[in-house]
Amino acid sequence: MDIPLQIAFKNLESSEFLERLIRERVERLERFHKHIVGCRVLVEVPYRAPEGGKVPIGISVEVEVPGSKSIVAKDHEERHDSKNDHTAVVNRTFDKVQRQLEDHGDIRRGDVKVHASDGTAGRIVRLFPDQNYGFIEVVGAPDLYFTRNAVVSGSYDELEVGQTVRVTIATDEGPMGPQASSVRTIGQEADLT
Repeated sequence: MDIPLQIAFKNLESSEFLERLIRERVERLERFHKHIVGCRVLVEVPYRAPEGGKVPIGISVEVEVPGSKSIVAKDHEERHDSKNDHTAVVNRTFDKVQRQLEDHGDIRRGDVKVHASDGTAGRIVRLFPDQNYGFIEVVGAPDLYFTRNAVVSGSYDELEVGQTVRVTIATDEGPMGPQASSVRTIGQEADLT
């Protein structure tokens, strides 16, 4: 990595165990993807829990790679699920990052096979659920604006940043520039045939 790993704890005492686990997972990411520029990890208590007992934990991981917007994954573990061992939530979050890195690599190499009628492969880079829109990164074009109505089968609420989707690019620009006329999650393709 060009930029040293940054680990921060918010509303929570730092933990040698969690730091060691996070460092191990980042090393695995570096072996998997050689061109990671930097990585930031935030471990926090996502909400106030009743006094005593187990503490809920949330993790956010942001990875920078060349030629792309940051890859971000978040997860949390409820207070009653934690058993004071936060290994599962750390592993789930880093597994999400690894899948996004795989998708990113596939798109950059052109390994994602797309038939002309299926649209273009892209990756969701920003979502604004309160305003019902988002943006999709596609190779060789500016980010595409899309709205809730463009998402096939009404699955907008299931979308996540970093998810790979199929996009049909609209012929006209929208209020935010180039836009998608339809967005389909990869798993939906088999359902519609």
